[in-house]
Amino acid sequence: MKKPLPPLGFIPIPLLILAFALSVGVIFLKVPVKTVSENSEAPIPSPTASVEISSTPTATAVPTATPTVTPTATATPAPTAALATTPPVSGYGKVSVTTDVGVFTVSLGSADIASTRVIVDTASASDCSSNCPVLSLGEYAARNNAYAGINGTYFCPRDYASCAGKENTFDFLVMNKNKTYINSDKNVYSTNPGVIFGDGYVRFVGAIQEWGRDTGPNGVLSNYPLLVSGGNVSFGGNSDPKMGSKGARSFVANKGNLVYIGVVHNATVAESARVLKALGMDNALNLDNGGSTALWWGGYKVGPGRGLPNVILFVLK
Repeated sequence: MKKPLPPLGFIPIPLLILAFALSVGVIFLKVPVKTVSENSEAPIPSPTASVEISSTPTATAVPTATPTVTPTATATPAPTAALATTPPVSGYGKVSVTTDVGVFTVSLGSADIASTRVIVDTASASDCSSNCPVLSLGEYAARNNAYAGINGTYFCPRDYASCAGKENTFDFLVMNKNKTYINSDKNVYSTNPGVIFGDGYVRFVGAIQEWGRDTGPNGVLSNYPLLVSGGNVSFGGNSDPKMGSKGARSFVANKGNLVYIGVVHNATVAESARVLKALGMDNALNLDNGGSTALWWGGYKVGPGRGLPNVILFVLK
């Protein structure tokens, strides 16, 4: 027998509870709540501290300006003082001399015979026939306390092959500072010219035989040729090629009471005679030259050249 349906307006309480429960389940099924694990497919990134490094732009190097090199000013050379044209009255100097055979430079110095003693010194104390001693002009000056000097006579130098066996010998008459006459026996009749230096005077002779063996003077020296005598040229040249070649020509001369020693540069012996006449010398005697040329005036002005067997020196009285 069928049970009668409940009346339409009445719903049993258990049925209501079931219906409510089902409706809630439907809601939960349609809107699921996602858990953190379910959202791991699209993780929310943790905020990372973003440090924006603003790189300071590297300064572009400004090219250093190349310094302009200021050219060094070229020093204008001081004008060369013109050489004197007259010989010094006292002391040393260089002069330019114009002659009828050319213009010549002369290195020379003068001393008053009243205040200067002119002597001749020799390396050998007496006659010497071979391997004779020599000294430099500077050494002679030092050992005599001389303020000036010049080379002396011709001699036979060691470096000449023709002088083997008679090295550094000379044949001319000389009286040295010790009043010793060297080569006296060889010059009894010598026609070589010479010069005598005394206290307060100087004398030139055309032939040394005119002079005895007086020991009163301070020095005697002979050589050749005599260049000027009495203010006139006394040598015009000869056949000797050495005398005819250009070179430095040493001399001793006088002009009144002034004694001159010096060197005529780049001249023949005959030309040096003309130069000394042009300088107004009263007398002048040629000395050795070439490799022996040396002039001292508080130091070398010309030379020193080779060692010398004899010299002329200026010493203050």
